[in-house]
Amino acid sequence: MQAGDEESTPSPRSVADLAGSIVVEQEGRADQGAESDVDDAPMVEAMSMREGFRRGGYRIAMVLLLFTILEEFDRVALQVLGPDIQKSLGISDTLLLGLQSFGGVVLVLATLPFAWLADRRRRVRVMSAASALWLAFVALTGSVVNSFQMGLARAGSGFGASARVPIGPSLVADQYPLAVRTRIFAIEALGRPLGQVIGPLFAGLIVVWAGNDGGDWRLVFFALLIPAGITVIWSLALREPERGRQEQETILGSAAATGEPEPPVRLSAAFQRLKKVRTFYYLVVGIGVLGFALIAVPGAFNLLLEDTYGYSAFRRGWIGAITWSGALIGIPLAGRFGEVLFRRNPPSALRMMGLFIVAYGVFVTVGLRFQSAPVMIAFVTIGYAFQGAAFTQMGPAVSAIIPYQMRSQAFAMVGVYIFLMGGFFGGLLAGALSDAHGERTALTAVVPPAALLGGFLIVYGSRYMRRDIALTAAELREQQAERERVMREPDNVPVLQVRNIDVSYGNLQVLFDVGFDVRKGEVLALLGTNGAGKSTILKAVAGLKMPDRGVVRMNGRTITLVDPQFRASMGLVLVPGGEAVFSSMTVAENLAIWSRQIPDAGRRRERMAVVEETFPVLRERADQRAGSMSGGQQQMLALAKAVMLDPELLLIDELSLGLAPVVVQDLLVVVERLKQQGITMVIVEQSVNVALSIADRAVFMERGQVKFEGPARELLERGDLLRAVFLSGAGA
Repeated sequence: MQAGDEESTPSPRSVADLAGSIVVEQEGRADQGAESDVDDAPMVEAMSMREGFRRGGYRIAMVLLLFTILEEFDRVALQVLGPDIQKSLGISDTLLLGLQSFGGVVLVLATLPFAWLADRRRRVRVMSAASALWLAFVALTGSVVNSFQMGLARAGSGFGASARVPIGPSLVADQYPLAVRTRIFAIEALGRPLGQVIGPLFAGLIVVWAGNDGGDWRLVFFALLIPAGITVIWSLALREPERGRQEQETILGSAAATGEPEPPVRLSAAFQRLKKVRTFYYLVVGIGVLGFALIAVPGAFNLLLEDTYGYSAFRRGWIGAITWSGALIGIPLAGRFGEVLFRRNPPSALRMMGLFIVAYGVFVTVGLRFQSAPVMIAFVTIGYAFQGAAFTQMGPAVSAIIPYQMRSQAFAMVGVYIFLMGGFFGGLLAGALSDAHGERTALTAVVPPAALLGGFLIVYGSRYMRRDIALTAAELREQQAERERVMREPDNVPVLQVRNIDVSYGNLQVLFDVGFDVRKGEVLALLGTNGAGKSTILKAVAGLKMPDRGVVRMNGRTITLVDPQFRASMGLVLVPGGEAVFSSMTVAENLAIWSRQIPDAGRRRERMAVVEETFPVLRERADQRAGSMSGGQQQMLALAKAVMLDPELLLIDELSLGLAPVVVQDLLVVVERLKQQGITMVIVEQSVNVALSIADRAVFMERGQVKFEGPARELLERGDLLRAVFLSGAGA
């Protein structure tokens, strides 16, 4: 509930009743979501890989596979050659593991701007450019002479590699049919074990060829430039897939007709919305916890092989290849089996992922307790097989539960949690423990809690998966239905559409499935009891509060996840309740600073003239400090600032709250004048009389739900609703 929704303080009993009713609504809504799975969740038929490649082509899958392999080459070379680099640069275990993790931290931080860029540019071109940058920093890695330069080189390579984190999975999801998507993700996932298997051998052979067992570690990075350069050139031939096409064809039967492009998604808005997807929330937190082990294990394991067993770079290379060889079997099997599970019951595939993560932790931990190197390596190999198998399910799960408009942001968030939450701090923790107590103790302390807790969180989150898939499918169907309606009636598009909006403050949900339309030139009054959510829905429309689900459209364009500034540029302006003026400035200063949002000086003067004509009282008080004026005059100034921006849609929160009747009458004259100018308005109002005097239609809200929508005069026939307003303390 917002302060703007309240006029008087409700009694403790009314607060308790309201809270209880909201809990009941939430439970009922969760039950409805579960029951809707059968109707809303898409049914996917089996498809052969040959047919999947025929429809989606092979280029994107192969290029992503090669990039994954080569980026693993880069990382594994740093791990295998870590002791030799450590001696060459004269650094400690902690600094070495920190440098190995540093590229991952930069990778995470860069995924966010790349996710932003992926919404505004062709993703395949962004990925190619970033990969070329990665290539340049790989060359720099082979040229460093101190730890500072190595840090810069790893930061640059991490930045270049980061584009593939949000872009690669979204390309797969948009390019390949749902029926083969899990197997395509498994093909991409094979890149990591292939890089881990071939990379150490590649690095070890080059070192042996150089003849001094690690002294010429720099040659490994220079040799990597040849295959990487060829792959970057091949990536330039990729074509951009249409966003959301596969879901549209599976759920709707055909792709939607191409119309005016949707505005780009705001990152902060997408992240707020993603946190409300329960399956995704538990998935990324679980992966973040697991990240403590994922990043620390390879580096510390190589140090263990050198310090405890005295293995050379070449031997560490082929041992690394052995430990990852099991994943070459586990990943294809998990991809195929997981696809069958996902088709039958999606949560079971996610539960399999969580259990595989637990198995990874168990086998690695048990293996570390053996002093015999062959036994230890065998257990670690099985553990890596389970780890690789587990991650085949992440891409399909995220693609199913997240609307296609937010996929890049979702996969970027996965990277943030893996590397920043777990990877960097896990690497530092393991390095510190390794320096103090040895590598074996460090890994035994880090791996078990990370794997057990991470796997448990993912298994727990699977209980929400069917509901999240159903909501995503329902949103897609609503979007298609609206597009078809617009095509049938192009001259009958509402200025504002609010559909299925849910909003929460923390764990308290305050809006439930709110929806209404506002036609061009219409004045809509939002009425209701105290705390009904009237101000909250205005904030959701204006972009100041992110809904948990639902859609907001203006003139047919979806604006749910776009910046408030973009909405203002479209002509949507909000006059907030309460303090809407700069009280320490004069009236003239308030208007002048607000006018700076209009870039053209001539246009600015025109709008200032309109304001002076519409609000003559403000011209008389131009030099008066805004905070010293009466409440009605401040409301006039707030309206004037909104009119300055020439709005097409004007949202006014609490027009008459706390004002004397004579002042309200003056405001109504202004509102009527704005209405005659053709401005569409949505006004939150407590007084039924005021609403009936200015509104064409009314929406009555109670306990976060719409209870009535229709002509304002029809409210007079609804005594039950009017009594609710009166008894809540609203004016009549």
